[in-house]
Amino acid sequence: MALINPYLNFNGNAEEAFEFYKSVFGGELATVVRFGDMPDPQHPLSESDANKIMHIALPIGPANVLMATDFLESQGQKTREGNRYTVSISAESKAEADQLFTGLSAGGEVEVPISDSPWGSYFGLFKDKFGIQWMVDFDPKFTGKA
Repeated sequence: MALINPYLNFNGNAEEAFEFYKSVFGGELATVVRFGDMPDPQHPLSESDANKIMHIALPIGPANVLMATDFLESQGQKTREGNRYTVSISAESKAEADQLFTGLSAGGEVEVPISDSPWGSYFGLFKDKFGIQWMVDFDPKFTGKA
């Protein structure tokens, strides 16, 4: 069965927010990836943007994970009411990820088609027909399945 976790969007202060969340929930950050860690020669970043958070994750309890990213204003991204969060689904297999992505995105707007990602998972992003943003992800490192 897939797990559902919150995915939050910040205007450059995701790291600060997650240090605060860590102080409240406890635990350790499981992942911290900066935009500069995954350079894109086609879209060079300023030093400031390169240091912003592409993905950060804080495990909470035995199965939940609070995750986030920084939006890059230099690329026209800005948080506003309605885009501060995304529902992230962690699938147990590629087949389950495909089924969930196809079903939930029907009638909606696909932003990132589901496929293998540069960071090693199988990932897709879309807004459903009701305007809710979703991510579907399958990471074999966390399930032991391919």
